[in-house]
Amino acid sequence: MPIPSYQTFMHPLIALIEDGEPHTLSSLKPRICLQLNISEAEQAQAIASNNKRTVVANRLGWARTYLHKAGLLSIPVNGSVQITERGRAALQQCPRINNAYLKQFPEFVEFIRPPKDKDDSQALNTVSSQADSLDYDESTPEELLDKAAGELKRTLSSDLLDQVKQASPSFFEQLVVDLMLAMGYGGSRKEAGQATQYTSDGGIDGIINEDPLGLDTIYLQAKRYADKTVGRPEVQAFAGALDMQRAKKGVFITTSKFSADAVEFVSLIEKRIVLIDGENLTNLMIDHNLGVATKRVVAIKSIDSDYFNED
Repeated sequence: MPIPSYQTFMHPLIALIEDGEPHTLSSLKPRICLQLNISEAEQAQAIASNNKRTVVANRLGWARTYLHKAGLLSIPVNGSVQITERGRAALQQCPRINNAYLKQFPEFVEFIRPPKDKDDSQALNTVSSQADSLDYDESTPEELLDKAAGELKRTLSSDLLDQVKQASPSFFEQLVVDLMLAMGYGGSRKEAGQATQYTSDGGIDGIINEDPLGLDTIYLQAKRYADKTVGRPEVQAFAGALDMQRAKKGVFITTSKFSADAVEFVSLIEKRIVLIDGENLTNLMIDHNLGVATKRVVAIKSIDSDYFNED
């Protein structure tokens, strides 16, 4: 069962502070999770962009923010919440407090309206349009940013793979060497990796020194295919080429996919062969900034509580 959307947290949050006393979010969270049947495992689940913040804490925090902006609760001190008269009226009037209900309040409508400065808010307007289509039902703004970033990465990965497939075989062989160096193999020395070509069965397309001193070597095989699936025979031939070099480690990279037999084969042999298909290849290129450039950075900032600590 998925974790409830942040709107689902609104009514329990207001109901639990109906007594008019200040309450900390940390004290309310276990009680809300109990009401919403959120398991301990779900409570520990982190959001994609910040593994130190849980989905539950993120959604509860945004429920508090929206209720505060709509005037249903106040924040007397940092981390605490207290119901307002408008919040008490909401409990009496509405069986389900959500964004549809909050939109009757001008302060809330002003808060969710996209910024007027187009130059500084292009990315935020994109997220806002996504939020409007969802009516804010499922995702917090942070989660919408994660979804947008994920979609942009998937699109970039697809475009990048098309670009790699159009490159020449020699360029692709050098690319796999560059990728290994970008991932930190061989240290920072340029001569730690090189593209090459052996005539032995299976072929060796590149060599990487696993450590800066070159005490151990990783051999590379690169297959630039448009649609052809790499099967066990090709991987087995690569394993044979490694035997001829008395090597125990190899990386087989392709722009296509590996068959189930090929994957099973590498799990059965003693030597270590890592298989990287087209999807993993482009994800690694993006993660290690190979063949891509940063187009734009959106900084997401939060309150620095230490700055405001007067103790």
